[in-house]
Amino acid sequence: MIPVILSGGSGTRLWPVSRSKFPKQFCELFEESLFNLTLKRAQQIGTPWVVTSKSLRDLTLMSMRQFGLSDQNCIFEPQAKNTAPAIAYLVALMMAKGLGEEVVVMLPADHLIGNEDQFKRVLSLAEKEAHKGHVVTLGIKPSYAETGYGYIETVPNQSTTEQGLSAFSVKKFHEKPNIETAEKFLKDKNYNWNAGIFVFKISAMAKLLETHQPEMWTNSKKIQLDQSNIEAIYEYYRNISIDYAIMEKLDSNTLKCIPCDIDWSDVGSWDAVAKILEFTQSPTKKIEVKAKNNYIHPIKDKTYALVDVNDVVVIDTKDALLIAKKGSSQDVKEVVDKLKIASPTVAREHVFEHRPWGRFEVLRDESHYKSKVIHVLPKAQISYQSHSKREEHWFITRGEGEVVLDDKTIKVSSGAYIKIPLGAKHRIRNTGNESIEFIEVQMGTYFGEDDIVRYQDDYKRH
Repeated sequence: MIPVILSGGSGTRLWPVSRSKFPKQFCELFEESLFNLTLKRAQQIGTPWVVTSKSLRDLTLMSMRQFGLSDQNCIFEPQAKNTAPAIAYLVALMMAKGLGEEVVVMLPADHLIGNEDQFKRVLSLAEKEAHKGHVVTLGIKPSYAETGYGYIETVPNQSTTEQGLSAFSVKKFHEKPNIETAEKFLKDKNYNWNAGIFVFKISAMAKLLETHQPEMWTNSKKIQLDQSNIEAIYEYYRNISIDYAIMEKLDSNTLKCIPCDIDWSDVGSWDAVAKILEFTQSPTKKIEVKAKNNYIHPIKDKTYALVDVNDVVVIDTKDALLIAKKGSSQDVKEVVDKLKIASPTVAREHVFEHRPWGRFEVLRDESHYKSKVIHVLPKAQISYQSHSKREEHWFITRGEGEVVLDDKTIKVSSGAYIKIPLGAKHRIRNTGNESIEFIEVQMGTYFGEDDIVRYQDDYKRH
């Protein structure tokens, strides 16, 4: 079985931690990012493939290199158009590679699964069903009446059973219900949450795409034949989920559901995060007076005091603060929609950004200067580059490395200072075993990230 990670989501309901340039799958909400946890899970199944958008290329490759994975099995969409185009593109590519008889499992990059052993048993049954030509979806046995998930209704007594698990025929997909309907679903064992995890044989999905989405399938095959035209072809794709495009069109003889309890969460809102993490908060960082049942996502080394407030989430970042009543965090998407008009930068990006070589954080951004703290990973280097509208001043604060300035190599360590004149070619290389850190002060007339000419780059950026 080939695990395929779908990682194109933007995670708007977890703003301000999740933003379009740094979505929730890459945020370290837990001990590791959700993407890294999914990579670990996928590696236990096989060598993973990843489908994501081109805008998330650097974040994706940086995580994959941590696990010794290359970009060989990465598919970068020119723009995110939901799961159906992503899967169609993947299937066309795998068919062209002669992988039509392979079974794949589609893994969203932003899910938590606590019971990995049970998950493997579920996949074992799903793989057998897929080899019979079925499309299999995982249904999560609901533990409460949830209005934020879609539901899958199964046909009772039409099942294949193995190790206490059953693959039922699917009767119908149901949209996110109101609370009254969700409570009815909870009482009926034929209804399960739709986890968005699908298992199928590549050739079987190719036939289904050809039947139910012929235009999308034709365009996917065109992309496979002519990668240079991918952006133009992608414009023709509809923004549509695989549920709408394929799954809801299948009959009960084709589509199967395995209800399971794998300690699953899609971490789709701050309410979901709070349920997982609220009992791990340090009492020295959260002071409550006549207050209870509150969750805080803090900034490091900051103390929070709440007086006479109950059932709220407080999400703090360096440039944005969210306060919401528990139960209302699904509405955070509306905040992001308004920010896209009123303050698009805050909706789109953090004061920090990741690069394949490390990361930087903007400290000050004024009209006449901009300052950053920059971290370069061990043995990594930035591109050999120049700027036409600014000079730079580097103050090394930790680590050791080499600076190349107009083809001259200079060894640097903590305490060193390097001036980079306007137009000078330059790069820094980390030669040590820990990150090298330096303060960069830019002075000039323009400080945008697009003021750059690259002469050599390890990551094939232009």
